[in-house]
Amino acid sequence: MTTRHRTTAATVLVGLVIAGAHLIGATSAHADDVKPSVPPDTEPSASAPVPIKADSPRLKLPQGGTLAPPKLLDLVEVVEDIAGEQRRQETNQTVMVALQSEVLFPEDSAVFTAQASARIQAIAQEINQQKATRIRVFGFTDDQGSYEHGKELSKQRADAVHGELAKTVTNPSVVFDVRGYSEDYPIADNGTEEGRKKNRRVEITFPRGAG
Repeated sequence: MTTRHRTTAATVLVGLVIAGAHLIGATSAHADDVKPSVPPDTEPSASAPVPIKADSPRLKLPQGGTLAPPKLLDLVEVVEDIAGEQRRQETNQTVMVALQSEVLFPEDSAVFTAQASARIQAIAQEINQQKATRIRVFGFTDDQGSYEHGKELSKQRADAVHGELAKTVTNPSVVFDVRGYSEDYPIADNGTEEGRKKNRRVEITFPRGAG
């Protein structure tokens, strides 16, 4: 049984920039020792295909108002199993599967549990079907303990998942991006144990239908 949460679909977002307000484009980091400026996989991925005339009288802009750059927004679907152990997020371009650390590792460990390999191999088979050439494996922890310990543990867990994926992913040219983010980018409230369980996770992201 699953619960589904759907975001609102939009085709083109046109914002008004008034009184000097600006929209800032997101960027991503490319090294373990540099934090991305936004949470992973939230960067805009496309530009609007429909040209818009800024001087069109039908826009009815207020005095001094100007158009912000248009953006095409991805349709995002999130499916989480009822126990919250696995969370799947899909856009028109990518698939992200987040597994709670408890289903993969013992507490404060990066050694797999008995059921972990089967879960990761199933994801690897999907990666093969999608013919993905770039895979992101990101580890995260809750905010308990020191940030430095969380950084080390989250990277070790991401490394372990990477190693297991590599056993089954068949594309010889695939590139893995493996990082540990400690307590950065929580997806739930660290003030409750339920929230901390969701934050202790490993995310595997790959493109849809690449190649």
